Amino acid sequence: MQGLLKFSALVDGINERIGKAATWLVLIVVVISAGNAVMRYGINWSSNGLLEIQWYMFSGIFLLCSGYVFLKNEHIRIDVVTGRLSARTQNWIDVFGILVFLLPMAMLTLYLSWPVFMNAWNTGEGSPNPGGLVRWPVRLLMPIGFLLLTLQGASELVKRFAFLAGKGPNPLEKVKGPSAEEQLAEEIKKHQVGHQVADIVGMNRGMVDDGAQGDKK
Repeated sequence: MQGLLKFSALVDGINERIGKAATWLVLIVVVISAGNAVMRYGINWSSNGLLEIQWYMFSGIFLLCSGYVFLKNEHIRIDVVTGRLSARTQNWIDVFGILVFLLPMAMLTLYLSWPVFMNAWNTGEGSPNPGGLVRWPVRLLMPIGFLLLTLQGASELVKRFAFLAGKGPNPLEKVKGPSAEEQLAEEIKKHQVGHQVADIVGMNRGMVDDGAQGDKK
């Protein structure tokens, strides 16, 4: 069990670092999206590459943070029934869910997504849109994301068995502290970039309003 708990701690550390780093993609996507809108409405210029990088990054946020969300126990739960059960019963339900649903789904998706990435890599698959991006980086996000989720599923399984054996804390108890969004907001304040983002978003809003008034005229 001690060896398994060390493995769990290693996986938790990896997903913790990747998850915190990936939250910065939220800020980058906002800035690029606002900048695209400003350029489109301001000088009638747009770029397919900049438009596609937005959904590349959105994919990165969703996939790279999947294991991190599981680690923080922030994924969606339906606790109408299970919330009234004992801690041991809740953990046994999680063990069943991880073994029967999560791990098979994650490993199957990982297995099926790898050839898709390899095909994009070998063929140099690119966007059909003029000025678009190559596709292999976003294809690679799928196997990486589900690998991280698979590893975190195994880590969570170890922690639940440790709790059930009386050798660890209850992994279903959420650690009190700032959320990922609050942590990102604090980091933005530290780096003093919040006002630049606010200015860009404000300019974007003004351009949209001016465009809408022009259409009405």
